[in-house]
Amino acid sequence: MNKYHQLLGRIITSGNEQENKKGSIRYLLNERLELTPGDLLDIFEDHGIARKKLRTELRLFMSGERDVEKYRNEGITWWDYCGSTLVNSYPTYLEKLPPLIERINRERRNSKNYVLFLGSTDAESNQAPCLSLVQFQIDGGELVLSAYQRSSDANLGLPADLYHLYLMTRQIDLPLKSITLNLGNVHIYRNNLEQTRSLLDGEEGIRFELNA
Repeated sequence: MNKYHQLLGRIITSGNEQENKKGSIRYLLNERLELTPGDLLDIFEDHGIARKKLRTELRLFMSGERDVEKYRNEGITWWDYCGSTLVNSYPTYLEKLPPLIERINRERRNSKNYVLFLGSTDAESNQAPCLSLVQFQIDGGELVLSAYQRSSDANLGLPADLYHLYLMTRQIDLPLKSITLNLGNVHIYRNNLEQTRSLLDGEEGIRFELNA
């Protein structure tokens, strides 16, 4: 069982129950996923990630695109619930990445390579970023990526976030050593618990409900 599926299993067996505006969740606090390239390969092979759409989504994020219509034109519809414009959200945050990646490739500085979301800018916002810190460090000539995520939907959001982080590392001209994701709150919505159990039992074609 890969590390992502192990985390899903821990949420089901050891998670606490909580209600929020989107529904009921079973959750764990302060979980940590440390993944080598081999671990990532296991996850991506076992999970039906829409890789082409996620690559396009990250490209739009990094260009600073905020118009939901531009995402929909690429077949990316899961942002529709955020409203007509994504303000103060992922695109405005991740557009800092291209100059940072260019600098890392140019300077090979070992540390102090990060993007950080500092909180509200008093702009109208439909969806504040869940991923608030991404840090790139060089250790012995290899790339170590660390990230902090305040909240993570383990079924729908987490696999996509892992793939986005992996795609970021692919743009840096260094071999990848590891990706470590620190999760403040990682959860499964109650209406997706049975589907998650089926996934862990090896069933294919599982679809999860979006709680928005």
